[in-house]
Amino acid sequence: MMTTTDDDTAAAAPVSETPPSAAVRLRSARLSYGERVLWDGLDLDVRRGEFVAVLGPNGSGKTSLLRVLLGLQRLSAGTVEVAGAPARRGGREIGYIPQQRGSDPLLTLRGRDLVGLGLDGHRWGLGLRGRGERRRRVDAALEAVGASEYARMPVGLLSGGEQQRLRVAQALVGDPAVLLCDEPLLSLDLARQRMVSRLIAQQARERDAAVVFVTHEINPILAWVDRVLYIVDGRFRIGTPDEVMTSQTLSELYRTDVDVVRTRGRLLVVGAEDAGSGVHHPEGPEES
Repeated sequence: MMTTTDDDTAAAAPVSETPPSAAVRLRSARLSYGERVLWDGLDLDVRRGEFVAVLGPNGSGKTSLLRVLLGLQRLSAGTVEVAGAPARRGGREIGYIPQQRGSDPLLTLRGRDLVGLGLDGHRWGLGLRGRGERRRRVDAALEAVGASEYARMPVGLLSGGEQQRLRVAQALVGDPAVLLCDEPLLSLDLARQRMVSRLIAQQARERDAAVVFVTHEINPILAWVDRVLYIVDGRFRIGTPDEVMTSQTLSELYRTDVDVVRTRGRLLVVGAEDAGSGVHHPEGPEES
């Protein structure tokens, strides 16, 4: 192992391993609960404008990774930075899209009110920009996702796809550097999955935001994914879809024979049904 003197350290201090455009940085990251290790030695940089999909079976630590980035969960070892600073709870540099769940039909919160929470839902008052600026930004976010017509409608009366449009707008209204998505396609039909995926990818790239997208189904987002982080039983692989979504790589991760078949632009995983491939077998909203 190479060592340095104090003078060497001082001279090298201004140099950073983090690419200038990195919005998320994990170094030697470990997360464990007692003797159970979800992942260890995770090094990951996510650049602004990059779309990273996080896949794996239930319980592999996908949602826990988002909690770490949100500042809600401490690492067991290693470091995590978001937008150049240690991850912290309530950081304005993060936009968050949760799992899709149906809202109470009696919920009277209007669409624009839901989106506005993305600007100042974490503090009292109307925010530093005042009422007029707040309204302008909410209107712009609604228009960007094609949800202006839902601005005055009660959220509880909207369909799942319409509600997810509003949640995308809510996540983007603050112009975040990082967009975290936790199974946002659950409970949506195929057409709405594609619509929401396209909205997230297009809006994030137009705003130069890094996307970390937890999902059990890669096909609806395959056209936009730059890299995949695939986690299985504490093991993981990081690379492009062509590098990770292969028979050899998934067989190594699952430690069993797995075949990846590509047909009509889609991926089908065969042989890991019992293991839960994280590609075409739905998983519920529980911790993943």
